[in-house]
Amino acid sequence: MTKLEQDLVAMLTPAVEMLGFELHGLEFVQAGRHSTLRVYITHEAGISVDNCADASRQISAILDVEDPITNEYDLEVSSPGVDRLLFKQDHYEQAQGEEVQLRTKLPQDGRRNFKGDLIAVTSDMITLSSDGTEHLIMLSNIERANIIAKF
Repeated sequence: MTKLEQDLVAMLTPAVEMLGFELHGLEFVQAGRHSTLRVYITHEAGISVDNCADASRQISAILDVEDPITNEYDLEVSSPGVDRLLFKQDHYEQAQGEEVQLRTKLPQDGRRNFKGDLIAVTSDMITLSSDGTEHLIMLSNIERANIIAKF
């Protein structure tokens, strides 16, 4: 997670929680001059379109006042979905036993992309079973990870 993303999480979490939701995570995706800020919210009863609209209005107001992003961007607020991204250690703990795909920041075992079963989580590392091999991957080395939805 970048410094900007960390700052945005700290800035937006209280407002999202005041609405009764949890800030699952966010990602800031830059694409040339225009970027997208994706904010994922959750609630034990699920998330509706109206919930996303309410959160979007609140988040937008905060971003307008604080102005942490200097270039143009779109704000998207949604639920994490069935193929949810994993941002925090507890997300990995909840996903134990699930199939996940991830990309590391630095190459590990000669590659950066992994897909397999998440079999263990510690305070700083996960164990992923992939292609008959167990890979120990530091949480700090994970660039992006998500659950692979099964239907």
